[in-house]
Amino acid sequence: MTMPSSSAYAKVNGLEMYYEIHGADHEEGRPLVLLHGGVLTVDLTFAGVLPELAAHRRVVAPALQGHGHTADIDRDISVPGLASDVVALLDELGVRQADFLGFSLGGLTALEIAVRYPERVGRLALASTMYTQEGVHEEVRVPDYSSPLLPSQADFQEMADAYAAVAPHPEHFQEFLAKTSAAAQAPLPWTADELRGLRAPTLLVVGDSDFVRVEHAAEMQHLIPGAQLAVLPATRHMTLMRRTSLLLPLLGEFFS
Repeated sequence: MTMPSSSAYAKVNGLEMYYEIHGADHEEGRPLVLLHGGVLTVDLTFAGVLPELAAHRRVVAPALQGHGHTADIDRDISVPGLASDVVALLDELGVRQADFLGFSLGGLTALEIAVRYPERVGRLALASTMYTQEGVHEEVRVPDYSSPLLPSQADFQEMADAYAAVAPHPEHFQEFLAKTSAAAQAPLPWTADELRGLRAPTLLVVGDSDFVRVEHAAEMQHLIPGAQLAVLPATRHMTLMRRTSLLLPLLGEFFS
């Protein structure tokens, strides 16, 4: 478990939003905002990379609606809603502009921030992120749980255990899982032209056995001006953020 330098709650958009600050001694320059994956926690998503990322800068890592320590509210989980929450949190923290690293649902949230609030984004790293639902493999869109692309029983158990350990209402896991899955599978709000209009330096990272098709990631690279693309070998969706020997040099160079 990665211990934060500090953690707190902020009142944003009706949420009591939990967030962690890491590397708080490094106040110079833009902070880095980490946005975790769906049904995951900050720790489950980023434990492998967080110490290194926070060694030289301030890192802000919120728990999205219904995730981790942040209690759910009577509102659908949606990518535009999550993005609005994160921007409101940055307003509360007095952060005018930040760099972003988002994984999966967190990547969708980061992409929405880059499209709708471009002045808030310095550099943008999107891991396992698509811009249309056609960008994911068919067996992910219509879940085929026999597919090796999808989370294993052990992966689901790890998510359930992490939720039970920190959620304000651990008995709501199945309801939360359904709500988050609906958000991840909902139509996405972007056009190819909006990707062409992005101006933040962008790094796309996918696994070669990810939810997101490699061809789709390559299409995004062509659409986003100057975007870089890294495809990690022998990497599933659920293992991507743990491939630290490959990820840390990529992220270190990109964010430096």
